[in-house]
Amino acid sequence: MWRRRPGWRARHWSCLEWTLTDHGGTRLEIIPVEGLPEFRPGDDLTGAVVRAAPWLRSGDVVVVTSKIVSKAEGRLVTVPSDPEARDAARRKLVEEESVRVIARVARTLITQNHLGIVQAASGVDASNVERDEVALLPADPDASALALRNGLRERLGVEVAVVVTDTMGRAWRVGQTDAAIGSSGMRVLHSYEGKIDGQGNELAVTEVAVADEVAAAADLVKGKLGGMPIAIVRGLEIGDDTATARDLVRPVEEDLFRLGTNESIAQGRREAVPARRSVREFSHEPVAEESLRAAIASALTAPAPHHTHPVRFGWLRSRPQRDKLLEAMRDAWRADLVGDGFTEEQVAKRLSRGDILFNAPEVVVPFLVAEGAHTYPDARRNACEHTMFTVAGGAAVQGLLVALAAEGLGSCWIGSTIFAADIVRQTLGLDESWEPLGAVAIGHPLRAPEPREARDTGDGLVEL
Repeated sequence: MWRRRPGWRARHWSCLEWTLTDHGGTRLEIIPVEGLPEFRPGDDLTGAVVRAAPWLRSGDVVVVTSKIVSKAEGRLVTVPSDPEARDAARRKLVEEESVRVIARVARTLITQNHLGIVQAASGVDASNVERDEVALLPADPDASALALRNGLRERLGVEVAVVVTDTMGRAWRVGQTDAAIGSSGMRVLHSYEGKIDGQGNELAVTEVAVADEVAAAADLVKGKLGGMPIAIVRGLEIGDDTATARDLVRPVEEDLFRLGTNESIAQGRREAVPARRSVREFSHEPVAEESLRAAIASALTAPAPHHTHPVRFGWLRSRPQRDKLLEAMRDAWRADLVGDGFTEEQVAKRLSRGDILFNAPEVVVPFLVAEGAHTYPDARRNACEHTMFTVAGGAAVQGLLVALAAEGLGSCWIGSTIFAADIVRQTLGLDESWEPLGAVAIGHPLRAPEPREARDTGDGLVEL
């Protein structure tokens, strides 16, 4: 908990204390370093800290805003002072400093930069610099932290840790906070795995980003506008010579959210069609009406001739109506099979293939209604016109199957209604213009379909 100490001044946030959890000290002080100059390329950062804070003690953590490190190391880029031209130059630098763009929010790019850090604008910053300059992050913040730490040891004889910070937003949280982008001399992570809490529970995955906590705490003293780029955190245990801020960057292969918005959309587009698999076994989980309606709405965007809308999707919502239709179709199929000379055993085996339509949670029958088709004086062109509309119907059916997969639903297209068009129309009370294009069984897959890679084009692609 925070408490005001004697000598605290509101103007400078002179000194603050709070009681820490067990991954820190029992008492922590945060002390601003006053009297620092305005840094320019080539300035002696270590010497400035020595002159401003000769009172440093061994065990202190020196928390440094990355901007002054960038300035001292010459990481300033000259840009036009005109606001629009300056902004254009800044945006170009953002792209140059990034290794991948994760998301674009309005005019802001969320990127991963050369340091592996994911943040807004690759850390490129136009604040607290001259109007014709833009600052880049230090080229190697961990090395910068080590250099300052070594310099303070040589000049003051103290053993300190150094944390270099930058301001970042956070996933699922509003607002920014400072985080560690460079570190030397302190443990940056503290794991509680295997520890027992006060209630006797074993902790499994708790890992505290100590360096980020230090960065955020120090920023309460430093602020953004008061010209206070360095603060000292006193009371922590230091002395780790191996840890660096790079340890805080989660490896891509371990990141559950490694794909940014742009990458996720691109991958979804690539995988949309291969993700559609024929599913023949469904769970008893009901299909949400809004999911089915959304899939049909997407399917109805399929291309069609002459700006027409020739596809209708008949949702067999009435179970008695569905059974009546399927039983009538089964009887007709049985008669055809018997007429073809199949044995009773063979007939029964073939008829069982239609059980999926009885058992599926939902069934949709697509129809082609070729209203708006052109009429020609010869049979050839009329047949071509009908084929063109049939292709449009097929595109809509495929669109439905893909859209259902995108909704997390399984489906299986079955051509049976095409062979029983008259029975379908008679049972459902439709006129001759309605041409059934099969039936689609829909439900939640009993087992998740195996992912499918895109096929080799093979004979399917003929270059003419």
